[in-house]
Amino acid sequence: MIPAPAGLAEPRPEAVASRGRSWLLMGVAALILVLDQGVKWIVAAKLPQGESVTVTAWFNLVHVLNPGASFSFLADAGGWQRNFLTAVGMAVSVALAVLLWRGVRSRLETTAYVGLIGGALGNVADRLRIGAVVDYLDLHWRDMHWPAFNLADIFIVGSAALLVLASFGPGTGARGAERGGTT
Repeated sequence: MIPAPAGLAEPRPEAVASRGRSWLLMGVAALILVLDQGVKWIVAAKLPQGESVTVTAWFNLVHVLNPGASFSFLADAGGWQRNFLTAVGMAVSVALAVLLWRGVRSRLETTAYVGLIGGALGNVADRLRIGAVVDYLDLHWRDMHWPAFNLADIFIVGSAALLVLASFGPGTGARGAERGGTT
């Protein structure tokens, strides 16, 4: 019998930042989901759809529904995008949860995965519940508006930025060389 290559038989020693805390991490992701849904519920209850409240010269609270993805991508696609984006959000969340359970190498990466799971599931919950995502934050300069967004979007974008930052961390470039591969 041929022995398994190093790294396949036993957990990687660098992948310990999230091991053993999976339930706690999923609890934090669930908290992000609950916070996101709570804010969206307040917006939907207090602000009629399509209305806007001026907060500052560059920021409004709005109540809009986005049937598409980020920046209203696929918003006019005819309806198929609801199921597609729901499936993608669920698949990404499950994949990241499995990676957290197996262990990731840094706290930064762990934080990013938890934020991505919570944010993705916040938007998935909207798509399942009402068929579109509730957006309520509107940044603008004069008549130029950034597409409206929500707390889940903030966690998704912020977590993606953390993953980019984590990719520059120690051990990211040397992993292939340690296993005998090329970098």
